[in-house]
Amino acid sequence: MSAESTEHAISAELDADRDDAQESSRDAAPEGSSPVKSVSANRLEEEGDVAADYLEELLDIADIDGDIDIEVRNGRTYISIVAEEESAGLESLVGRDGEVLEALQELTRLAVLSATESRSRLVLDINGYRAERAGDLQKIAEDAVAAVKESGEAVALAPMTAYERKIVHDAVADFGLVSESEGEGADRHIVVSAD
Repeated sequence: MSAESTEHAISAELDADRDDAQESSRDAAPEGSSPVKSVSANRLEEEGDVAADYLEELLDIADIDGDIDIEVRNGRTYISIVAEEESAGLESLVGRDGEVLEALQELTRLAVLSATESRSRLVLDINGYRAERAGDLQKIAEDAVAAVKESGEAVALAPMTAYERKIVHDAVADFGLVSESEGEGADRHIVVSAD
């Protein structure tokens, strides 16, 4: 694959994630569902296998212990790296505020793209970071909704990844308020309002 086509694929992935986050505020689609046409189960399993091989090599190179679990649900491949014992190595793969995890997820998606020539929307989690973060995001959404209901003023939240924005969009919609993504790149954030 050429550098130009890889760059185009990365750009398309970022645009798709941004569109997913924006659409979820209007449609309140369930977590993990996709507005894009469904992907075959065989292709999702292939994505999982390619991603697992890539991540296994990475763990071996970094000399980090961890087990890789693959799950296909709601039209997406979910990859989890877990360890039975506390592992500083795995924690370093999450990084501060999940920054390393996000980068590793993008690299894994590129590995899948390179091997299958198909764009992947796989989700990578390490040691349950995303599940824990989802609880935090639910609380952030609840607090924003309460502030909007109390003051009537729109509330802007801190910048988040596309995946995190989708969780907040869904939570805000469940509370009956409106949310929109604003800003560009790393400054993209959600604004919660009554209308």
